[in-house]
Amino acid sequence: MWVPGETQIPFGKDKEKGMEARQVMRLAAMQGMRWTRSVARLTAMVMLAAGGLGIVGVAAQEPDYQPMYKPLQGRTLLRAGRVLDVHTGKETPDETVIVQGDRITAVAATQETVAKAGDRVVDLTAYTVMPGLIDVHTHLTSATNFDPYFELSMTPGKEAILGVENAKTTLEAGFTTVRNVGANSFTDVALRDEINAGHIPGPHMQASGPPLGITGGHMDENLLPEQYHVQGEGVADGIPAVQHMVRTDIKYGADLIKIGASGGVLSKGDDPQASQYTLEEMQAIVADAHRLGRKVAAHAHGAQAIEWATEAGVDSIEHGSYLNDEDIALMKQHGTYLVPTAYLIDWMQENGNLPPIYAQKMKDVSAVEKQNARKAIKAGVKIALGTDAAVYPHGLNAHELDVYVNQFGMTPLAAIQTGTVNAADLMGWTDRVGSLDAGKWADVIAVKGDPLADVRILEHVPFVMKGGVIYKDEAQPAAVDKLVAAGTAQEKPVAENSF
Repeated sequence: MWVPGETQIPFGKDKEKGMEARQVMRLAAMQGMRWTRSVARLTAMVMLAAGGLGIVGVAAQEPDYQPMYKPLQGRTLLRAGRVLDVHTGKETPDETVIVQGDRITAVAATQETVAKAGDRVVDLTAYTVMPGLIDVHTHLTSATNFDPYFELSMTPGKEAILGVENAKTTLEAGFTTVRNVGANSFTDVALRDEINAGHIPGPHMQASGPPLGITGGHMDENLLPEQYHVQGEGVADGIPAVQHMVRTDIKYGADLIKIGASGGVLSKGDDPQASQYTLEEMQAIVADAHRLGRKVAAHAHGAQAIEWATEAGVDSIEHGSYLNDEDIALMKQHGTYLVPTAYLIDWMQENGNLPPIYAQKMKDVSAVEKQNARKAIKAGVKIALGTDAAVYPHGLNAHELDVYVNQFGMTPLAAIQTGTVNAADLMGWTDRVGSLDAGKWADVIAVKGDPLADVRILEHVPFVMKGGVIYKDEAQPAAVDKLVAAGTAQEKPVAENSF
């Protein structure tokens, strides 16, 4: 699977705006997230405007920022009360997870793991230690706000700031890896790059960039009348157009391709049960994406859309609300994952206040989605944890596990596996994440109690390490890794400019 490095990302077709978004993210991180959102947004808009005014010295040259977050080069010994093996469900007491740099080197009995000079020892003896969780359906650069005017007033600068906030919140909730499946202007790609570079806190990310969809479909912008000639960034109709859009997303840094196979709930004028892309269009999308090393996630509520997307070879069906017996059989045959995104239904029923253009569709989908997900699980369809975070507030991701256990009938271990080994498999990252195996990234969380007895324990995670860096430790706040170079950006010389 292709792993991105630092990528020059445009916003629209303008490379300078990609650099500006990264600077917005860095400034937000260096202020320790103490900015008010209004100030942050104002700064974003000022920086975006600067490029248009030709003030090259303000935004067009990127400062030489040093990493703020990077792992220690020596060993870190995580002394665990017990370690959960998510492959088997075995919980072994008194073990130590040995971390060197950003990787796990071994898990061994504590009594056989003697601390050496220079080792950092972290006391987690009161906790169950396990791998960081994975959410394969997030929207980190989006907010839980369903006002259509809020959507119309969104800018790349606002998305960049939201992404910084939500990435930190998600990481501190114990989710050390995510797939971000849909963002405007490649803001998720810029966010991923800044996290990878150690400039801001956040989970490991696979980013899709703008999702593909048909004219007038779920991925289009349908709120404005025809006279404004506005459409979604990923809109593409016909085989040549969808091939071009796949290649465009990949050109600008996408790790995977997200498509709208059916109508959706939070979009105006379309029907979640109606298929949108044709079988032939989806076959072309999948062929190009797979040939270029990218997986495909298909937003699909309706039965026909699920059937066609599965037949076309997509890697995951997102939502799957109206899937039927034929869909289930085909998904099993193809090994296609289902990503149920089920907790949002509970959250919406308790807290949602949707505009009328969305409300009835949400009621209709909510009436069938869970019973069909239970049917798929019972039939043996592969499940990966995904939440649609942003439809409910970021940071509540682990509530999805409660639904899987207490409403879908999974065992706690099976539910945990959807957010560890299964999710890693779907992402093509089994060699990097999903378990505490030697050689994988040192993504480790610790919780009070036994998650195999009560999976809801995972809704509060007191300790989070990602890539060997401790980002959260409620018991020992002083153990959290300090910023290596916070606020010490080394600016490159910039020639003076005038208007």
